[in-house]
Amino acid sequence: MTRNEAARVLILTPQFPYPAHQGTTIRNYNLIAGLARRHEVHLLSFGDPEKSQGTPLTELCRSVQVVPTPQRAARQRLAGLLFSRRPDLAQRLPSAEFRTALGALLEREDPDVVEVEGIELGEYLFQAARLKGGRRRPCLILDDHNAEYVLQQRACETDARQLWPRVSGHDELDRPGAPGAMGRGRRLAGAVYSLIQWQRLRRYERRACLAADRVVAVSEADAAALRALVPGLDPVVVPNGVDVDFYRSPAPPLTERPGPEPDDLVLTGKMDFRPNVDAALWFAHEVLPLIRREAPKVRFWIVGQKPHARLAPLSAEPGVEVTGWVEDVRPYIAAAAAYVVPLRIGGGTRLKVLEAMAMGKAIVSTTLGCEGFEVVDGQELLIADDPSEFAAAVLRVVRQPELREHLGRAALRFASSRYDWRTIVPKLERIL
Repeated sequence: MTRNEAARVLILTPQFPYPAHQGTTIRNYNLIAGLARRHEVHLLSFGDPEKSQGTPLTELCRSVQVVPTPQRAARQRLAGLLFSRRPDLAQRLPSAEFRTALGALLEREDPDVVEVEGIELGEYLFQAARLKGGRRRPCLILDDHNAEYVLQQRACETDARQLWPRVSGHDELDRPGAPGAMGRGRRLAGAVYSLIQWQRLRRYERRACLAADRVVAVSEADAAALRALVPGLDPVVVPNGVDVDFYRSPAPPLTERPGPEPDDLVLTGKMDFRPNVDAALWFAHEVLPLIRREAPKVRFWIVGQKPHARLAPLSAEPGVEVTGWVEDVRPYIAAAAAYVVPLRIGGGTRLKVLEAMAMGKAIVSTTLGCEGFEVVDGQELLIADDPSEFAAAVLRVVRQPELREHLGRAALRFASSRYDWRTIVPKLERIL
C-alpha cells in the first residue's frame, strides 16, 4: 500500500460513536467521518444494536456491527477490584460476542489496519496481535485517548492533598459546611482506589503500547507520559479537534427553560466523569463565593449529562445551576460571559476547551485544564490555579467587555487554524 492508496481500516470503539455528545464519541465519530472520505472503513463497536440503525455511520462505513455493552453487577466489579491484577478500566467490556465478531471481521475483511480506540479495548488489541496462520497480520494502531495511568495518578494526588494538606495549604474539607468525616472517608476511598488503579494501569498501558505497531496520543504531554512508561516508544500526536463551522453557526435560542445571563459562567461536560465532578465542586465551593462577594449576580451553570450524586447538593446553593442533559450546549456557552475550566485531574486535551474557543468565548482555565494546547496566558485565555487568582481572573472577564472580546477573537483564531477536524484527520491518515 503506497501513501496515496486507500486502506481497509477496521475501527474498534468502546461506545457507539453517534450521536457524538461527549469526548470519546466526538473524537471517534469525526475520525471515522474523516477517514471514510478516502478509505474503506469498517466499524465494530459496543452499544445498543437497535439505536445504531439508520445513523450517518451507516453511510460513512462499509460495514457497521454493534455488540451489546456488557453489564457488570456491583459484586462482579468488587471481585475484579479485589482479585484481579488488571485495572478496572480493562474489565469493563468483556464479551465473547465481541471477540467472535472481531475474529470474523479479521477473516472476512482482511483489513490493512486495526485501530483500537482506547485501552478499555486492550483485550481485543491483544486478540488481534495474536493472529496466526497463513494470513498477514494487520497493522495495529492504539489510539490512547488519555495517558490513563497519569489520570489516576493525578486523581490519587488530588485526593491525598485534601486529606493531608501542607501546613500552609488550603484544605477544602475544612471550609464551613464541608462534609467532615464523611467527606474525608470519601476522599480516602478515592485516593486508595486511584493508587491501586494507577499501579495496575502502568503495567497494563505499557503492555498495550508494546502490543501495538503504532501508538497515537492526543497531546505532546500525553506522548511524553507514554514515552516515560515505554522507553523508546514514538507516539504520533493526533490531537482532539472541533467542528469549527458547527460551533460558529448561530446557536438556537433556549425556549423551554431559562439560561445564563450576560454575567454568568458556564462549564460543560459529562458530569459523572470524575475530573468534571471534582472541577465543578472545587469551583462552586472555593472560587464562586469569592466571585459573588464582589459580583453577587454572577451564577455558575453546570451543563452536562448524568450529573453525579455528589453534585446534587449544589442545586440548593445560591448562584449554582445544574441542568443535567441538554440537547445543545451552544446556547448556554453563547449566553454566558465566560467559560470556566477548573480542572485539577485529567490528561489529554479537552474538547470542551476547543468548543468554547470555536464559539469565540472568553475562557478562564487552570493550567491542567488547558494542558496540551500551546496557549499563552492573557492571549487566548486566562490561566489561574489558586482559588483567589481564579476568581480575580473571572472578575476581570466579567467586568471588562474589551478583554472578553480580545480573548474570544484570539481563541477562535487559535482553534480554527490548528484544531479543525479537517486539519486533524490528515495527521492520522499519514499513519495509514
